[in-house]
Amino acid sequence: MGNVWDYIYPPRCPVCDGISARGFCDACRRELVYIQEDYCLKCGKPLEGECEEYCADCKKRRHYFEQGRALFSYQGKIRPSLYRMKYANRREYADVYGGEMAICLGGWIRRMGITKIVPIPLHASRKRKRGYNQAELLAKALGRCLELPVDTELLCRVRKTAPQKKLTSRQRRDNLAGAFQMTGRIRPGEQILLVDDIYTTGNTADAAARCLKQSGSCRVYVMSAAIGG
Repeated sequence: MGNVWDYIYPPRCPVCDGISARGFCDACRRELVYIQEDYCLKCGKPLEGECEEYCADCKKRRHYFEQGRALFSYQGKIRPSLYRMKYANRREYADVYGGEMAICLGGWIRRMGITKIVPIPLHASRKRKRGYNQAELLAKALGRCLELPVDTELLCRVRKTAPQKKLTSRQRRDNLAGAFQMTGRIRPGEQILLVDDIYTTGNTADAAARCLKQSGSCRVYVMSAAIGG
């Protein structure tokens, strides 16, 4: 017998919002751009040339995390879908995205020896206003699927930063300076996976990874549901 809640609130495809018991419906899945091969060996962005190893951004700047991976290219129908998950209270989408991340990227997570999943935190005032942190929902869904611990108390956001999308590259880095603070302890040798919904320039991931590394002996990896320029 199926879950009674599935009859009352049937699961829906996070892209078209049609009823779909398998997460992404077949029609939408065919339109999505998965990051499979030819991705940057540092951040995970898709590469234009097969002979390239790193994206233009990673060739010219240092990142504080070891490596990053992403599920989808941030284009087409993924954009409004993640917007609804983030701002329109469609938090149930996180279960679908987190499950798909586990299926497609779980092997990589195991190979990296990840010991703990940590979501990129929201500032407390922003989380109260929104009611949830979409990165935390993604991390918990991923952790459940892979049976890995999720630590939501290790890192907190102590500065309410301006929206990154409206800032220049330099402004984005300055905006995130001192934005994160440790509120937990890191065991020596931890392999931490930072999870967020979208990776663009990597400034948020870098600021969080830098804070973690300054506070303990660990290696930090990054994963997002989608990645863009």
